[in-house]
Amino acid sequence: MKYITRTIWTLSLISLFTDVASEMLYPVMPIYLKSIGFSVVLIGILEGVAEATAGLSKGYFGKLSDNSGRRVPFVRYGYSLSAISKPMMALFVYPLWIFLARTMDRIGKGLRTGARDAMLSDEATPATKGKVFGFHRSLDTLGAVLGPVFALVWLYFNPGNYKTLFFIAFFPGLLAVVSTFFLKEKIPADAKPKVSTPFFSFLKYWKVSPKAYRKLVIGLLVFTLFNSSDVFLLLKARQAGLDDTMVIGVYIFYNLIYALSSFPVGILADRIGLKTIFITGLGLFSVVYAGMAISNNMILIFGLFFLYGIYASATEGISKAWISNISDKKDTATAIGTFTGLQSICTMLASSLTGVVWFRFGATAAFLATAVATVVVIVYFLGMNIGKEN
Repeated sequence: MKYITRTIWTLSLISLFTDVASEMLYPVMPIYLKSIGFSVVLIGILEGVAEATAGLSKGYFGKLSDNSGRRVPFVRYGYSLSAISKPMMALFVYPLWIFLARTMDRIGKGLRTGARDAMLSDEATPATKGKVFGFHRSLDTLGAVLGPVFALVWLYFNPGNYKTLFFIAFFPGLLAVVSTFFLKEKIPADAKPKVSTPFFSFLKYWKVSPKAYRKLVIGLLVFTLFNSSDVFLLLKARQAGLDDTMVIGVYIFYNLIYALSSFPVGILADRIGLKTIFITGLGLFSVVYAGMAISNNMILIFGLFFLYGIYASATEGISKAWISNISDKKDTATAIGTFTGLQSICTMLASSLTGVVWFRFGATAAFLATAVATVVVIVYFLGMNIGKEN
């Protein structure tokens, strides 16, 4: 475990605290939004716009971090914005205010993501990228277990009292912000002089990036176009007959599997290849969505969420490790930020499209379309020589 440095531990704990705050709200978010008058279509648009905002800011702030040679300020201010946004969701129920609060949270994510992932990459070697990103993802996702557990207990004793949860979520978010002060900035000797960074300047990286990067990202983005927000999985579980408690319970179960499997999967990826693990994850994703399309059985739904946890551990951190291996070290934040920026735009389209398809044709059509599209993406990755896997 010598490869898990103090910086990696600190960043992982910060992510854990933030996820406790965010994820105690996530499983109740669609229920809360519907309770204040949001339709399924509007929920899809809200999630899509929020993710697009996060994505564009990830690209810009990733580029700005690389240009400045600084990481810690982006991490600190990013987590601060996300912490402040939590209680805002409960102050007023007007749609515009909800959009503002959700957008602030996503801008915070955009601020920190590229810089944080670059710090993780700098602490690893090509042979340990899977382990390092897997370890971070494990602790990050542990917060996604603890947060919903708290929400489950809270709603058991306080049924329907969603608003108070948004205020409670501020405190673990604040703990994350305090933890950022334990990070130390490592300014390289060849730090770049300050240069102007226009908002969309990160898009220029696409032209100068390695060919392997472009081939990889194209495949990832096509997949993202059909990978909508997890909110729809939770709505499908609710539609299948699970009550509020069971919906939160299945979400906790998914995140527990995700947290427990991320580090072992990262170790396995370093041994047999990032590409192999990633494609396996896509296969599991396709099975999950096909199963959700046709099943209303509670036991089967729990089984599908188990597979969904394995899928997440085989793709989320692995894709970033893969990107960091095929991009120059000086451009790590830009490379990851550009990808996540474009990814979030695709997520906006995916979530909005899924909401419309669900509304017009039903949940079965929405989930089956995603499953079939994922098989096409798997064929693309199997047929392409993307580049470095380790």
